[in-house]
Amino acid sequence: MTAAYATYRRVIALGGPLLPVVSFLGRLPTAMCQLGSLLLVAETSGSLTTAGLVGGALAAGQTAAGPLTGRLADRHGQRPVVLAACWLNALAVAALVAGSLARIATPPLAAIGLLAGASVPQIGPLARTRTVALARRAGADERLVGAALSFEGTLDEVSFVLGPALVGLAATLAHPAVALALAAVLLAGCGSAFALHRTATALRPAKAPAGARRARTRLPGGVWAMRASMALQGAMFGACQAGITALTAHLGRPAQAGLVYAAMGVMSAVAGLSLALVPARIGLPARWRAAGVALVALSAPLLWVRTLGALYLVVVILAVAAATRPTAAARPVTRAVAAPADSAPSASADHRP
Repeated sequence: MTAAYATYRRVIALGGPLLPVVSFLGRLPTAMCQLGSLLLVAETSGSLTTAGLVGGALAAGQTAAGPLTGRLADRHGQRPVVLAACWLNALAVAALVAGSLARIATPPLAAIGLLAGASVPQIGPLARTRTVALARRAGADERLVGAALSFEGTLDEVSFVLGPALVGLAATLAHPAVALALAAVLLAGCGSAFALHRTATALRPAKAPAGARRARTRLPGGVWAMRASMALQGAMFGACQAGITALTAHLGRPAQAGLVYAAMGVMSAVAGLSLALVPARIGLPARWRAAGVALVALSAPLLWVRTLGALYLVVVILAVAAATRPTAAARPVTRAVAAPADSAPSASADHRP
């Protein structure tokens, strides 16, 4: 563990200790809003169907607009894109809270949820891209780059520990609206801090020479297969979240939904941090296969869970397989060119950080 600790210290040193703090707090609302919207709408409308529709609209908006946000960040830089997105997202989340408390009809509430999802600033993926750019600029080897991605992936996992836990506590002690109001504040404050951090200039947009036309390239078949697997993986996690909410409500303990999901995230974060110790000879394909088989096998017991204790046990074990998937070690989603602030940006369309 000493070697892992030293490696992660080098990762944090790449951008300074403030960067992971503001990026973590900036991405925390993403973990809060999905479950928070489910609990809030379920409580104010009295209908899990309405809650599912609004939560689904929020997830659909994030899925559809996420790649566009990354593309805009590639073309115009992270700073202006994240600033605009986090403020728009904060306003949309605030509108979702107001609409839910006012008990407006399902269609307009779902439309607000769609906007709240579409305006998510994607701080997690952009932070991974930024960290890799900093590592490349510092001349880091592949092992440090992999550790940087594992660290960023673990921050995501920890956010999905604290986010649902905060929502669960708010639902228990006060109201789910309190958690979403906090999410809006974090989006405006910490999202802006991430956008304005000095490391935002580590990535500069790639500009093609004047008059040059960008050649279209055909994506390999494996890319489409990976996209399909990621979509199915997202469907599984969405089903788990909705199922946990429904089951805890059925058991008469609806406020436990956030805490159950948080327990899942705790184990996932612990397993994610341990990935830095996995031998390099165990490559990504092997990890993908093992994680995929484990996710299928360990998800099956959820069909027979009937008590709160059994639910905690099953999701904690399932979380190990969720963290073992090599998503954190995959290439960043954006294609911005990593370049020092005082150097000219590269025009290579094929460059990957």
